[in-house]
Amino acid sequence: MNMDIPMSKELLLAIDVYYYEQSAKVVGALFSWQDKTPKEIIITIKEEVEAYQSGSFYKRELPCILKLLTLVDMNNLEAIIVDGHCYTNNQKELGLGGYLWKALGEKVPVIGVAKNKFHNTEKVSFPIYRGESKKPLYVSSIGYDIDKAKNNILTMKGNYRIPDILKIVDQKTRN
Repeated sequence: MNMDIPMSKELLLAIDVYYYEQSAKVVGALFSWQDKTPKEIIITIKEEVEAYQSGSFYKRELPCILKLLTLVDMNNLEAIIVDGHCYTNNQKELGLGGYLWKALGEKVPVIGVAKNKFHNTEKVSFPIYRGESKKPLYVSSIGYDIDKAKNNILTMKGNYRIPDILKIVDQKTRN
């Protein structure tokens, strides 16, 4: 880990995963809310990923994320941002973000930023509109104040629907 990065609970880690036939590329970006670009990019490959199971996406994605987290000092994280939801419904059944939070012993807050809405989640996943986009992002959180999460995602750098850092992470997974 780069020693120039501040060692405080002011760091965020945005994570995305890209799947190949039998493996996955996992990319994480360490940053602070006001950053336009990441302080550090972390990349790993997870071999032998689970097959996709409708309704159980976390079973495929969670092991990939946990592998990347072995490369990060999690004591320095304010929260982890995942491409997905923390809950799958208003009854707070866990989604990817919730399962990650549980896997981390409920010690590191998780913010879900999803491009698509789940049915019956209007009490746990909230639309925000960035830039001039007519299409929202859906923000959820577990272990992190939802109003603070929505505001922070809303004010991240970037003029478009997807904040610049989240776009960078997505692009790095595909390269």
